[in-house]
Amino acid sequence: MSKEIVVSGIRSTGHLHLGNYFGAIQNYVKMQDAYDCYFFVADYHSLTTHPDPKALKPSVFRVLAENIASGLDPEKVALYAQSDVPEIPELYLMLNMLAYKGELEKVPTFKDKVRLHPENVNAGLLTYPVLMAADILIHRAVKVPVGKDQEQHLEMARNFAERFNSRYGEFFPEPQVFRFNSETVKIMSLDGTGKMSKSENVNATIYLSDTDEDIRKKIMKAKTDQGPAEPNAAMPDYIQNLFVLMSVTSGPETIARFTDAYNSCNIRYGDMKKQLAEDMVAFVAPIRDHAAEQQRDEATLRKILKTGAEKARESAAVTIAGARKLIGINYY
Repeated sequence: MSKEIVVSGIRSTGHLHLGNYFGAIQNYVKMQDAYDCYFFVADYHSLTTHPDPKALKPSVFRVLAENIASGLDPEKVALYAQSDVPEIPELYLMLNMLAYKGELEKVPTFKDKVRLHPENVNAGLLTYPVLMAADILIHRAVKVPVGKDQEQHLEMARNFAERFNSRYGEFFPEPQVFRFNSETVKIMSLDGTGKMSKSENVNATIYLSDTDEDIRKKIMKAKTDQGPAEPNAAMPDYIQNLFVLMSVTSGPETIARFTDAYNSCNIRYGDMKKQLAEDMVAFVAPIRDHAAEQQRDEATLRKILKTGAEKARESAAVTIAGARKLIGINYY
């Protein structure tokens, strides 16, 4: 019995952090036995911000290594670089003929990029949702795990699939948002200003590559307050986030002790952060060290990418052949 297909990718820029791990990777690891998974490093997407060519390859290898160190098994899933599957840009070209300038300009993430980087409003940024659609539709995936900020892009992928089907004949399934686990943990920035980021608020984000000392310093600088003024008071978001972090790294007795201290107005945030820092170090260190070990073995990483690309291209070739036939691009 064939498994349902799941597709997801992550840009090759920046370092993976706790938000990536608990918001996505942890669930990817759980998916790999139940679904036919294609997970890719989105190096073409990263070109929209013009990364240093010398840094691109190390970034791809680092993201790959961190995913493997977090539990993804190359024997169970296809792990590949987006650029190693030429069928993706071919489908991207086809779908661009079904995308319209007006709708692309209205995408909130495009508007944000224009506002933040007015000097770099390139066509790749404008057509980012089209390439994302090609990433998904190339495997005719039905399930796509995405965050809230990517849901509009997935809706656009469905629109492109519908337009193709309407114009050329039924071919692409309509990909749907996949919530593998409704209890996905959301990790906020340690300064209480939003979610952790690969590129913003770096001093308030715990990266999977952080040293023990980096982790301790960041946790100790996490935003707190004077403590609750009355028993069983509601927690501000930034305090609740510390307890969320403790819930995924510390033991139940530790969590209960500090929860009781908060509810009885006896919380000492300094003590809590010291405990959380040590528990966080114990959690991150094995992932960091395993990823570093993987990165030193480039031969194995290259082999993993090659094997993953071969599997991805098998699926992609079938899709492109079908799409070409329906469009009429089949001359021999």
